[in-house]
Amino acid sequence: MTFNKWIDTLISEKNVSTEQTLEIEGTSGINFMPLSMVIDAIKNTCAEEKAQIKAVLVKIDFANGDIVHFFKHLACRLAI
Repeated sequence: MTFNKWIDTLISEKNVSTEQTLEIEGTSGINFMPLSMVIDAIKNTCAEEKAQIKAVLVKIDFANGDIVHFFKHLACRLAI
């Protein structure tokens, strides 16, 4: 299974809406972005980063944690 299909399946199984808006503090102030924007950025990153992201998401999922919290963490890298 490709990474993109895997992450889409994970999001679907967790009933996470990619249309939800994340509120992220950036250098210019508060940024609002849909989760889908973060997912698209993840899908377009290099294979090494995808592997690291997948490893973290698997650990979070195994512990029944909140994957959206991790996506918010990653969104901070996109905020300006």
